Amino acid sequence: MKVLTEYNLTDLQEELTSSGFEHYRARQILKWVYSKFVFDFDLMTDLPKDMRRTLKETFRVHTLDTVDRVTAPDSVKYLFRTRDGHLIETVLIKERDHLTLCVSTQIGCAVGCTFCATALDGLIRNLRTSEIVDQYLKVAEDIGGRIRNVVFMGMGEPLANYENLRKAVEIMVSPWGINLSKRRVTVSTSGILSQIRRMMEDDVLKDINLAVSINATTQRLRESIMPLTKTNTLKDLMDLLKRYPLRPYRRITLEYVLIKDLNDSEEDALRLARLIGKHKKRFKVNLIPFNPDPNLPYERPPMDRVLRFQKVLWERGISTFVRFSKGVDVFGACGQLRSRRPVVRSLNHEEPAQVGDGAGCNSLSGPPDKGDSRSGL
Repeated sequence: MKVLTEYNLTDLQEELTSSGFEHYRARQILKWVYSKFVFDFDLMTDLPKDMRRTLKETFRVHTLDTVDRVTAPDSVKYLFRTRDGHLIETVLIKERDHLTLCVSTQIGCAVGCTFCATALDGLIRNLRTSEIVDQYLKVAEDIGGRIRNVVFMGMGEPLANYENLRKAVEIMVSPWGINLSKRRVTVSTSGILSQIRRMMEDDVLKDINLAVSINATTQRLRESIMPLTKTNTLKDLMDLLKRYPLRPYRRITLEYVLIKDLNDSEEDALRLARLIGKHKKRFKVNLIPFNPDPNLPYERPPMDRVLRFQKVLWERGISTFVRFSKGVDVFGACGQLRSRRPVVRSLNHEEPAQVGDGAGCNSLSGPPDKGDSRSGL
């Protein structure tokens, strides 16, 4: 059986006309699925009965089955099973005035960051377009409404699954699809240079938000904690980001996981400021205190050290925010997603401390950007 969410508008029009139906029916079908969240073809009442019968025999909408749903005060973590039996995790983040969905793009990850639990599983396979889109649809169906922000920060390296990511984003931002604002969609990458260059020329991806994990201020340390960077060097990455085309009031987010006694010194902060140099208006920095995981050897720095790192950057005119992760108590925070982890059921339901106005998968502290609607990151 074919999967409807593998099709963009053009693909579906061609599929329908080849089956003897009018091409304009494609927009009607996609409106039911992506605007009304109706997935039963029998309920698509503006379609002819014979067409509804053919659609039922030809297509299915969902590719994921919900295995479990774990709720905390600030987030909901969903565990989904793919048709071939693998597990993926998706996290719904509760913000003050909106919801953000943290979406996975791979089963496992091949980047190998030593501070990330997802890397412990290795890469099993890429998610298909339909599996990426279905995370949104399944959660929207569960909560009974739209989610306005999507961040590709879940399991996997999004740019290592470029074509499926691209098509999923097309479905999410197109008027015939979910119709999200491009300002509210963010791709987070470890910094694959060849794929970032592709994004720069890509009509679908070049205008969404870009977040890049830096995590170290010297090539030697970055290689040791992010093996991918041996062939995607810090210098080449920063040079490329300084040339990346940006629309007015848009900025690239540099993500920096702060790990106790590894990369959290004032000297590290000063080196990061030098890497940014005169391009202060092009970047903002998100500092992410390491999210603990029993399978990883690192610790979170004390708060005074985190704030000192932030202060060094602010004093040099660099917009810097501390992201207090949501979803920690369900292992749903940044760096904690893992397909082979048992489902967590014993939760701490105390409301976590929050600083500032939340965005992305976490909360931010510090003054807001000019022209930043707090979408994405």
